[in-house]
Amino acid sequence: MRAPLCLLLLVAHSVDMLPMNRRKKQAVGTGLGGNCTGCVICSEENGCSTCQQRLFLFIRREGIRQYGKCVHDCPSGYFGVRGQEVNRCKKCGATCESCFSQDFCIQCKRRFYLYKGKCLPTCPPGTLAQQSTRECQEECDLGPWSSWSPCIHSRKTCGVAWGLETRIRESSRAGREETATCQGLSESRKCPIQRPCPGESTNSQKKGRGDRRLRKDKKLDRRLDVRPRRPKA
Repeated sequence: MRAPLCLLLLVAHSVDMLPMNRRKKQAVGTGLGGNCTGCVICSEENGCSTCQQRLFLFIRREGIRQYGKCVHDCPSGYFGVRGQEVNRCKKCGATCESCFSQDFCIQCKRRFYLYKGKCLPTCPPGTLAQQSTRECQEECDLGPWSSWSPCIHSRKTCGVAWGLETRIRESSRAGREETATCQGLSESRKCPIQRPCPGESTNSQKKGRGDRRLRKDKKLDRRLDVRPRRPKA
């Protein structure tokens, strides 16, 4: 008679312990260690289910099991959505590596190109595919060539030498952002410089002054060599 009574008491005690064990697995606050950091409600089986304010609830799925974690910033491939009760991390589109929202990608996955927030397999007409950034860049509409610049040699526009003059062709777009993505064209050509610099003289000018001085000296010598004529008898 005692054995069945003891067994009945043991079963009743086990039933009473079940709710207590469940309460132990749930906590209010952040006292369950690193896995529940920032949580308001957390369990050992599923992690966080409610986060503190300003934090995002990130649900990681492994097969049929899911585990919640409270984070300050959503990981790559997810974007944060703030709600009245819970702030959640939602997954980006299938072609997005990272995104700002469900409809606006920041970086695309391999084999896709970013164009105005969308990840496309090929760039649309009127754009060029940039392999380094995996982005579609609009073709530039360049304006007319500018006038040739002054002829320059060794940062000077005077002297007697061969220099270079340059002209450019810039984007005709008015927007700063669009103009920054378009690279202008430039070309240079040789040009002669035959203009003396202030305080300097060219070799031809020096030669000219020397020739004039020589001619003056010869005239003076001829005058000195002239002898007076003898009077007739």
